[in-house]
Amino acid sequence: MKFIYKSYWKILLILFVLSGCSGNRENMTHSDKTYTIYIGTYTSGESEGIYKCSFNINTGKLSGLKLVAKKTNPSFLAISPDKKTLFCVNETMTYNGKPGGSVSAFRISHENDSLLFINEQPSMGGAPCHIITDNSGKFVLTANYMGGNVVVYLLAKDGSLAEYSSIIQHEGSGKNLDRQEAAHAHSVILGPEDKYVYISDLGIDKIMIYRLDKEKGLLTPAIIPWAKLEPGAGPRHFNFHPDGEYAYGINELNSTITSFRYNDMDGSLTEIQTISTLPGDFDGMNSCADIHISPSGEYLYGSNRGHNSIVCYSIDKSTGKLTLNSFELTRGKTPRNFSLDPSGNYLLVANQNTNTIVSFKIDSKSGTLNFTNHILNIPSPVCIKFLN
Repeated sequence: MKFIYKSYWKILLILFVLSGCSGNRENMTHSDKTYTIYIGTYTSGESEGIYKCSFNINTGKLSGLKLVAKKTNPSFLAISPDKKTLFCVNETMTYNGKPGGSVSAFRISHENDSLLFINEQPSMGGAPCHIITDNSGKFVLTANYMGGNVVVYLLAKDGSLAEYSSIIQHEGSGKNLDRQEAAHAHSVILGPEDKYVYISDLGIDKIMIYRLDKEKGLLTPAIIPWAKLEPGAGPRHFNFHPDGEYAYGINELNSTITSFRYNDMDGSLTEIQTISTLPGDFDGMNSCADIHISPSGEYLYGSNRGHNSIVCYSIDKSTGKLTLNSFELTRGKTPRNFSLDPSGNYLLVANQNTNTIVSFKIDSKSGTLNFTNHILNIPSPVCIKFLN
């Protein structure tokens, strides 16, 4: 009996230890759950191209930085809907000895933990600065800043870029003689259900609107072909509210954000409000860059280069209007692009001129940002894309 009694307690002890170990493994797995992030850069300094790293969704930590593709100025990135292909613009003024930049396609290889080059095409304009795919994965669209145009490429089944199917050239200028001497297409965004394409053109103070032929990849001007901004505003990036009823554009040159009501019938935009991105007492130089909306549709964020901050607004879902919420300094200079993780719990900022990506936790009740104390050192970061 004595032997049986002791054995019984030994068995219980072993089971307890094993259950504890199992729990620790589960906790470890949960706490180490990560997203994969790809980062576009400028290569005029120490950067060599496109990088990737891991992002811990419980701690906000960025780690495991690795160069995955050598390219010149792969400033902006896009990932196909099936997560198998990555595209980048190569923001240059010449390509193969001719004026213009280029667009590249890579296969995302999980086995080799790298990007495998597929092919590239000329961008048909200088300094391509923004790139997206449509939701069907049939097309890639690119905005050429110095070219002042937008280009659509058909995609083959293997993810390779075919020759362009459509190119639209913008004309005109604005009142800022230094920055608006000609058209400067700065971003390209698809509206709800991919019906319309919206091009923020900094040079002509317009958001140009086109209908997309989903079979042939052709762009044609919408019935109301543009939304006009205040002279000298310099529209840069653009985003739709998750509900699809409103849209918001950030204006680089006068540091404002403009709210629009979206008309699903013809794709037109009606201005609701224009609001400053800066504190009232700020009197330094500033230019805006990027804009994003939380997955909940409650908060909107914009980046200030000069004030070096992320501004946060609350969104009134019944009117589309913005109310200033808070400012958060980015712990670096020139916050270019920033990105929200898929869950909407974190915001990552690329500080281009201090070579860092900084992680912030989003307060779900207020939308404010809280510094996580996690900073990733990376040369000249421009664009942050989540794979997951």
